[in-house]
Amino acid sequence: MIQQTHIDAAITDLFENLTFTAEPAGLYDPLRYMIKIGGKRIRPRLCLTAYALYKDEFKEEVLTPAAAIEVFHSFTLIHDDIMDKADVRRGVPTVYRKWDENTAILSGDVMSIESYRMIAKAPAEALGQVLELFSKTAAQVCEGQQYDMDFEDLPSVPMEDYMKMIGLKTAVLIACAAKMGALIAGAPASDCDLLYRYGYDLGLAFQVADDWLDTYGDVKVFGKVIGGDILNNKKSWLMTRAFEKASAEVREQLLEAMKMPVETEEQKAMKISTVKDIYARLGLEEEAKQEITRLHGQALGYVSALNLAPEAEVLLKDYASKLIGRNR
Repeated sequence: MIQQTHIDAAITDLFENLTFTAEPAGLYDPLRYMIKIGGKRIRPRLCLTAYALYKDEFKEEVLTPAAAIEVFHSFTLIHDDIMDKADVRRGVPTVYRKWDENTAILSGDVMSIESYRMIAKAPAEALGQVLELFSKTAAQVCEGQQYDMDFEDLPSVPMEDYMKMIGLKTAVLIACAAKMGALIAGAPASDCDLLYRYGYDLGLAFQVADDWLDTYGDVKVFGKVIGGDILNNKKSWLMTRAFEKASAEVREQLLEAMKMPVETEEQKAMKISTVKDIYARLGLEEEAKQEITRLHGQALGYVSALNLAPEAEVLLKDYASKLIGRNR
């Protein structure tokens, strides 16, 4: 088994040395920009962690595919920021704000293509399964984004539909990372499936935590403007649960709040304050934390079912705790 310190070192080396085609700079500079601004690298880290459970050293067979998952994720962020009209990502201007929308669209496209080129470096014996998993996941992420956009035009959505949406938009890529690492390592099929389920439930917990942070987080820590979901009438976990829990009177107040203008900074602040006040009356800040903890517990149940050595279980448990520890 590979130790945590070696996983940390592999992640650092992988992204410090990741390069893209030099020219045309107008196409590839945004790729370099997205990788340079970083992030927690949670998806490639999980891929390497799953691989580490079954191997004694990292090889190129897993390192490049692990990086591919981050490259694909970064592509989705470039396009998401255009659709969400987001100005800031990880504390710096988004690609379409730093360049323009056309550049962001085209650079995102080539980033998606680059991720497939890197995935193809998986070992021959696992390549078919890895490509099938990755391609299915890539389509599911797009499906989730479409549902997310569709929801913006609806006054409210059932919690079941919200959970399906975040399962597609967020959880499947984290689950894919876990299963991919295990597939490349040659793990038993049953283990690969359990690791997928572990990653999926962690992905759900991560997205609910992200929704919580969008409303209650610290902009310096979160790296994005607080309240963006409220301003865009996003059907976050908080908004979905608010409509589910509220009385008819409070639901009407929420609907009125969603119609509030957001053209000036004062109007934006007023809308955020109004919605947060409703959330406070419904006790949603704490309830969201409880949901995150519940999903985290479900994920750890799959760890127990793997019947791994204690030190291997620790790797997965530590990963889970760090992933959702931003608001716990």
